[in-house]
Amino acid sequence: MGWHQELLVGFDLETTGTDPREARIVTGAVIEVRDSRPLGHRQWLADPGVEIPADAVAVHGISNERAAADGEPADRVADSIAEALVGYWHTGVPVVAYNAAFDLTLLSAELRRHGLPSLRDRLGGVDPAPVIDPYTIDRSVDRYRKGKRNLEAVCAEYGVTLDAAHDASADALAAAQLAAAIAARHPKVASLGPARLHTSQIEWYAQWAADFQSFLRRKGDAEAVIEAAWPMRELAEPGV
Repeated sequence: MGWHQELLVGFDLETTGTDPREARIVTGAVIEVRDSRPLGHRQWLADPGVEIPADAVAVHGISNERAAADGEPADRVADSIAEALVGYWHTGVPVVAYNAAFDLTLLSAELRRHGLPSLRDRLGGVDPAPVIDPYTIDRSVDRYRKGKRNLEAVCAEYGVTLDAAHDASADALAAAQLAAAIAARHPKVASLGPARLHTSQIEWYAQWAADFQSFLRRKGDAEAVIEAAWPMRELAEPGV
């Protein structure tokens, strides 16, 4: 039995914006999946402490009024999500996030913003692992496929049902099911254990970033820089 048939934990955040260092958590979900079947499930609604822009509300549907009325304090939500994820990593269970570098960087920024222990601190000084990112894997194993690479498009490519895009619970479930579907189609991916797959994704992401940066510079953007760190981008030092 391959890793994709064992316990996986889907993870997703819906947020106030698209910059992971500045955006705030609005909703979050963690869902256990085994052999593509959903098991345990946790979800959070936060009061982000800042206004949710109209374009973000249009994406995930959480209004400022609902977040203020029903959401938990942002620091409590960030701490609870971090504890949930760290609990799985401590036992070696892979956390699956589509475009993990966004969600984990954003969660890390929220923890720092609220003066809470980082993911590394909670893990005894090591980076979060194993992480499985279907976005990064799909770009590596099928790099010449045309078309979009957002969650909806890649789910359609692999026959994974996404019931409600940009709902954190639906996206978390779809991410875990998508990881399993990619592994089922690509024996190379299925044959890697979670630890080796994690390190492979570090390499694949860095290669993609270098290639994309070169492409942008050839197209005339001489100063284009694509961040190569995965599964978390570095945060600026406090005061920088």
